[in-house]
Amino acid sequence: MPAQAKVAKVEASTARTASASLTERQEARRRRILHASAQLASRGGFDAVQMREVAESSQVALGTLYRYFPSKVHLLVATMQDQLQHMHGTLRKKPPSGDTAAERVAETLMRAFRALQREPHLADAMVRALTFADRSVSPEVDQVSRQTTVIILDAMGLDDPTPEQLSAVRVIEHTWHSALITWLSGRASIAQVKIDIETVCRLIDLTSTDD
Repeated sequence: MPAQAKVAKVEASTARTASASLTERQEARRRRILHASAQLASRGGFDAVQMREVAESSQVALGTLYRYFPSKVHLLVATMQDQLQHMHGTLRKKPPSGDTAAERVAETLMRAFRALQREPHLADAMVRALTFADRSVSPEVDQVSRQTTVIILDAMGLDDPTPEQLSAVRVIEHTWHSALITWLSGRASIAQVKIDIETVCRLIDLTSTDD
């Protein structure tokens, strides 16, 4: 389908950006690093991810690790993009069943949210890294944003979203990330998150081009 092809193109672009100019061996090394980062974060959150331990676990030299990721924040934000990419693959195996684009996006984001809920330490580490990220981490933060956009566009099934629809997607992304933060800090329940996500996703219907 045209919409799926367009989303696939965006996703491929995101993947190329994440591993630009890497050889097969370098990409395999990068994947080991990201896996080690996720494993350590899953066990103890942000503080458990120490660069020396990541290097040892992934069997790379510490200097090599820093060439791939200049800091722990760079590493954990890249880990979030990687987790979202894997999550998207899982979501595609069982597409959302809502009748409207808004319902499908809300269902998709809540399924993604619940996947992160199963790994609260990892989710906390990745969200904290996003919060701490400065301009030097912009490429990695942009990859997270693009991957989230791909997930939403795939659920919407749009071939050629309008500027208004893309604006709605950005607001939905902001709300989803904010919901993660408020839930992780104990200031929002899962029920409250669900209501917020469903509410913001109604923006999609408001920007519909259907007559």
